[in-house]
Amino acid sequence: MKRVLLIEDERNLAKIVRVHLEEDGYQVAGAFDGRSGLLKVSRCAPDLIILDIMLPELDGLTVCRQLRSAGPPLSLIPILMLTARAEEVDRVVGLEVGADDYLTKPFSLRELRARVRALLRRVEMMRQAAVPAAPVVRVADLTLDVAARQATVGERAVDLTNKEFDLLHLLAANPGRVFSRAYLLDRLWGYEATECDRTVDTHVYRLRQKLGQSETAQRLVAVRGIGYRFEGEPP
Repeated sequence: MKRVLLIEDERNLAKIVRVHLEEDGYQVAGAFDGRSGLLKVSRCAPDLIILDIMLPELDGLTVCRQLRSAGPPLSLIPILMLTARAEEVDRVVGLEVGADDYLTKPFSLRELRARVRALLRRVEMMRQAAVPAAPVVRVADLTLDVAARQATVGERAVDLTNKEFDLLHLLAANPGRVFSRAYLLDRLWGYEATECDRTVDTHVYRLRQKLGQSETAQRLVAVRGIGYRFEGEPP
């Protein structure tokens, strides 16, 4: 039975979400503030965390940031972040501090359940993968150490979230190949794209910001109406 930790201070919403997740066969633990949520992470060892941004004691962004800096195994737990605001900047900040996915309130319980299943399925697929990835990817001025999950541009280390690293690794390891947004969402996030889903675009935007004026940043090319590719080495 997969364990889900729900950190949400709206008690009525938390109760409804808990009931539906338990109907899906998950073991659900709850916390109503960020500080208690952090304590419960280490106590119940969840397979997934659903984390609201607006929390008493410690806000969700702080909780997410502390978990991602804690090191394995806590830093590897997938986090689905809930936000009451729809502005892109809030989604970007949530992804920047290490959330794997996000939902904007109000959301449908059907979509929440689908996102939970997708995140847990992706983690399980990664654990069961029999063939390890190439230990190091080098292209242009970029070096990706897959085992250590470290990215370097020239001599500069680049701090990437899990999803940013996965996205950059997939693109850079396949230079010249065009990946559709739908494929990237299915491969890296585990769910089907919707017409207004900006998850991939948001991650590419953050990657370009972190990569700065490097050659690598210039090689992250948008293919209009399709998705993205990493430009290969010139002939």
